[in-house]
Amino acid sequence: MGEGLDITRIPSVRPMATRDIYTTSFDEDRPTDNTPCPECSGQVRTNSVETVCEDCGLVIDEQRIDHGPEWRTHDQDQRKRTGAPLTAARHDRGLSTEIGRRKDANGNELSGQKRQRLSRMRREQNRGRFQSKAERNLAHGLGEVRRIASALELTDSVRDQACQLFRSAQNEDLLRGRSIEAIAAASVHGACRCNGHSRLLDDVVDRARIEQSRVANAYKTLNTELGLPTQPVRPSEFIPRLASELGISDAIRRRAVVLSKHHQETAISNGCRPSGVAAACIYKAAQKHGRPLTQQRVADAAGMSAVTVRARRDELNAA
Repeated sequence: MGEGLDITRIPSVRPMATRDIYTTSFDEDRPTDNTPCPECSGQVRTNSVETVCEDCGLVIDEQRIDHGPEWRTHDQDQRKRTGAPLTAARHDRGLSTEIGRRKDANGNELSGQKRQRLSRMRREQNRGRFQSKAERNLAHGLGEVRRIASALELTDSVRDQACQLFRSAQNEDLLRGRSIEAIAAASVHGACRCNGHSRLLDDVVDRARIEQSRVANAYKTLNTELGLPTQPVRPSEFIPRLASELGISDAIRRRAVVLSKHHQETAISNGCRPSGVAAACIYKAAQKHGRPLTQQRVADAAGMSAVTVRARRDELNAA
């Protein structure tokens, strides 16, 4: 599998803390309260990593490093030293330079001469922003991934995984001969499948503004070459979304979930579109509760034809 979805943590290595090799800066270590070393009764010092005895080098306690911002909630006016956290959603991990336009960092208006100077600096910065064509393609692809993820209202974790998947596709040279937009849409669909989200390929294609066949071929390539840990989508995962679009009651939704789970391991669910089975379960549950739902309305909500809903309904009745 590529490097996209495997998020591994490098184990921290604790250095030997002795008087000769354990050195820190002045503002990093501080003496603790007058608590002697339990081993040799020597002086104990605490830095940002651990509490160490200066005489025998005993590591008494380890402290967890806080990688968050240095300001707190009551320091609203002291955020100038901090920046945005690192993110995989941008080609430079979020460390890009942004040049202002009309105001400086303190909110003061700039003169016309300084605005012209900043305009020239901004132009030169945009020209030298990308070091290679691959980096420019990466920035374009990640921007497309962010746009599709925002249109689908996905979480930040799924968006970051989709961006990592696009990076893996570029590192494996899978973009050659394929559209960047198709790989970006396939990355979003692959991240949704890996996280078990009930997102149809049609939903991604509608936001991607590209042909469905190209996105399907790109997703097949990612799944084959990168070995995505995708799980089969169950019909019960589509029922909440369909129930919300159709505006049915909770009783019908619960009965549809029971029907889908009952027929989950049968031959009906195997080899059939899970959204079609979910639509048939909702249609059958609505009939049991006397709710007048037409097959065409259920099919439109599921993104399929009424013939498919009718065929799945007949299979459910025969089971």
